[in-house]
Amino acid sequence: MTWNSTMSSGYSSLEEDSEDYFFTARTSFFKKPSGKLTDQKDVEKEKELRTHLSLEETKHKVELYNAATRDHLKMTLNSDGLYTGFIKVQLELRRPITVSGGGGMKGQEAFYLPRGCVNTLHISSSNTVRQVIEALLRKFTVADNPAKFALYKRFRREDHVCVCKLAEGEHPLLLRLLAGPSPDTLSFVLREQQTGEVMWDAFSIPELHNFLRILDKEEQDQVRVITTRYNMYREKLEEAIHVVSSPD
Repeated sequence: MTWNSTMSSGYSSLEEDSEDYFFTARTSFFKKPSGKLTDQKDVEKEKELRTHLSLEETKHKVELYNAATRDHLKMTLNSDGLYTGFIKVQLELRRPITVSGGGGMKGQEAFYLPRGCVNTLHISSSNTVRQVIEALLRKFTVADNPAKFALYKRFRREDHVCVCKLAEGEHPLLLRLLAGPSPDTLSFVLREQQTGEVMWDAFSIPELHNFLRILDKEEQDQVRVITTRYNMYREKLEEAIHVVSSPD
């Protein structure tokens, strides 16, 4: 696997060499409730479709996909049935990442990636979610353990926008092919594992200390804000008391 682009370009190439969680604007993450029998049949049908496409079916879907795409990011079908194409992944990381030395940096440094930046990956239909996560981290020279991150698919369900965590063994390019090229139908998002899922043993001691320093700083900033606010209230209250108690 090699990379052939810079961070600013947002384009990378990945050459060949669980449970579902949902989010809507009205709710927090919650486990997918067990659906009715018809819903379960739909889920099983979707899973079967993901892994049982014949060569002819794949060829037909690739042709439909290429005819529908508007950004020239087409898919290419090989004679062995594998195909290559592009996926775009939006980065929505809330916690700081540890970046290895590079670009003039020495050692490792922790900082926040700008939220919402999008990276375009050129991958194969054989590449898994885990490989895509590792490729993205390598792209940004992130030294953190890949187990700390998860890839999600964002899609519409009726009038809701849902976000569903993908299993590590799923194939993002197949999902892209089945959904078509429109990002409104399907898009990919890289996030941290949810709090209850974090594998704390995957963090190194320096990383844990770094998190503690960040939490301490955030706490100090919050205390400073609250202290300043109530000092202002105290001053205004004392002024009001002075005005009331002063003789005419």
